[in-house]
Amino acid sequence: MARILITSALPYINGVKHLGNLVGSQLPADTFARFMRLKNHEVLFICATDEHGTPAELAAKEANTEINDFCSSMWESQKNLSDGFSLSFDYFGRSSSKENHALTQNFAKALHENNLIEEVLEKQIFSLTDNRFLPDRYIEGECPNCGYDKARGDQCEICTKQLEPTDLIEPRSAISGSKNLEIRETKHLYIRQSLMREKLEQWISKKDDWPILTTSIAKKWLNDGEGLKDRGITRDLKWGIPVKKGKDPWPGLEGKVFYVWFDAPIEYIAATEEWEKANDIKPGTWETWWRLDKGAEDVRYFQFMAKDNIPFHTLSFPATIMGSNEPWKLVDYIKGFNWLLYEGGKFSTSQGRGVFMDQALELLPSDYWRWWLLSNAPETSDSDFTWESFQSGVNKDLSDVLGNFVSRITKFTNSKFGAEIPELTKFDNNQVIIVTELSGKVSSLSDHMNNVEIRKACAELRNIWTIGNEYLQTAEPWKIYKENPIEAGSIINFSFNLIYLYSIISEPFIPDTCNRIIEDLGFPKGSAWPEDLDSFLQTVKGGQKFNVPENLFQKITDEERETFAAKFSGS
Repeated sequence: MARILITSALPYINGVKHLGNLVGSQLPADTFARFMRLKNHEVLFICATDEHGTPAELAAKEANTEINDFCSSMWESQKNLSDGFSLSFDYFGRSSSKENHALTQNFAKALHENNLIEEVLEKQIFSLTDNRFLPDRYIEGECPNCGYDKARGDQCEICTKQLEPTDLIEPRSAISGSKNLEIRETKHLYIRQSLMREKLEQWISKKDDWPILTTSIAKKWLNDGEGLKDRGITRDLKWGIPVKKGKDPWPGLEGKVFYVWFDAPIEYIAATEEWEKANDIKPGTWETWWRLDKGAEDVRYFQFMAKDNIPFHTLSFPATIMGSNEPWKLVDYIKGFNWLLYEGGKFSTSQGRGVFMDQALELLPSDYWRWWLLSNAPETSDSDFTWESFQSGVNKDLSDVLGNFVSRITKFTNSKFGAEIPELTKFDNNQVIIVTELSGKVSSLSDHMNNVEIRKACAELRNIWTIGNEYLQTAEPWKIYKENPIEAGSIINFSFNLIYLYSIISEPFIPDTCNRIIEDLGFPKGSAWPEDLDSFLQTVKGGQKFNVPENLFQKITDEERETFAAKFSGS
């Protein structure tokens, strides 16, 4: 048994996330966590809301709500939506927690003591109209790299280039839209990332098993001269973690807070401390997951995120960890994802374009979305959500293959044998062949999941489901029943064991459906990943009672598809 630590990129607090956000971090992380639990590993799956920074202030201002109240409300909303999608976090925290305040300030102090933080007088944009300095995300303008006209002052979301506000062309205030701006001097703290180049290069060079997307972005930022320039870690905001040096503020930095991208990754650690306290766990347990001097040397740590987060997690956060000279656990594997597009374009809240998490759950059960998103996860390139593809995935994979197999078996059994599973006499030659074939495919599925290959895992799982239908067509128990009910019953028992197998190995992908199958058919609960199919496929015994489940998956009609497409096409 291994100890597996999993973190998903923190969803930002300023609104409901769309399906692209979901499949870019939280959903595949959940699938991986569920798989690792089935393999009997000790898993800790941590996430939290990312609550600081300019967008939170702007969103609260737009909602005419105090920032604390706004973040509390949005945390509850995001927690409810994650529950709705059956995301199995061990803890879902908040980056505004007192634990994150303390840890962030301690990291800053350690970096300062190691000569990796310096005070810098910098030129910053001041809005005469708003009568305030404008932190990076309070400024919009044209990206000097790709020309996107709504780039923010910290990063362009189109080309992912990290920026400073003064880099923007034709900058304007995100508060008022005013271009009545001027440059003034202000003091800020900078982390001296440039001094960490050699350590980071050595560390990244050893990550041969990382996805190409992750390593290519990391090496690009290392080699282009921009990624490791010294970077400001404070901002002129009221909402955030106050800048402190030990117990006292840095002179001249009163009223400033740490940059959200400095404190947000630290919340992975802080949320684990929150988890310990919230669950009345033995004090100090959280440190055994994060500190090498407390037992974390045997932890394997996986991070999941979209590609725009990769530079911060391969460079900035590791620089913070390494630069502290304290024995903190570094990530072992970073799974990066490309973008999910919507009908060839971007999701847009303002235009009502695309499906967001709350809307998805109002339309259809979560497993419909989970399956399509995972089987089309944007691992090696961008993926495109279309209603035709979604309809096909639900109707063909879920309804016609898995759902149809369960329905045919349970309904036929109930009509011929009653609500009781018949006996298995012994494996016939056909069943022996099926067991051998399935053993190879279940092993392949396991390998794909161990390698965090989500789409390949879905494709193999779909193949495994198909085998059940093909077996049923070949075995034809409805014909055999007329002459030999006992032999037909043995075929049915084997088929119930196939359903049981499916309910276990499909659980990381479609957990609600699998739990329903287990409940309705009376299968054993809490089973582990099957390693020996020869014995596993004899688990369900004759005489066991079951209920015939209603259709597991309702097909999406052409009319429904057209209605959905029109509703979410955007203004």
